[in-house]
Amino acid sequence: MSDNTTSRPRPELGGNLLGPEPTHLPDELDRPVRERDGDDPKKVAADHPTSPLAWALLAEEASADGDVIEAYAFARVGYHRGLDALRRAGWRGQGAVPASHEPNRGFLLCLLHLVRAAEAIGETGEVERLKDFIAESDPSLSGATTLAP
Repeated sequence: MSDNTTSRPRPELGGNLLGPEPTHLPDELDRPVRERDGDDPKKVAADHPTSPLAWALLAEEASADGDVIEAYAFARVGYHRGLDALRRAGWRGQGAVPASHEPNRGFLLCLLHLVRAAEAIGETGEVERLKDFIAESDPSLSGATTLAP
């Protein structure tokens, strides 16, 4: 008879068996930007360059001004800043990034702005990849063009 008492990790009862736990970015990432609501977005981004929300606000302003290339560039920077922050928070390239968690919203806004700008410049493949990423991050955002307050 073999001894089956070898120690193996066992899944936690009630744990998520379908994939990784949702990733929640730290509040400190975007709080300083939220506290400066109404300030010049370029100054805010210069003061808080690691904040995805700061770049999302710049992308929003550029989009409103009709500058698609600038909106794309700002959203792309915010997207990469967000990926960096997600990795620091334990994200490993997949899993939920829920919009219900306020600090995640800056990153998700960058994704939404990036979709719009990529559509405007004809980046069809990128648009589809981004839409898939958004749906995986938070299924409630599938087809969304902005985040509800």
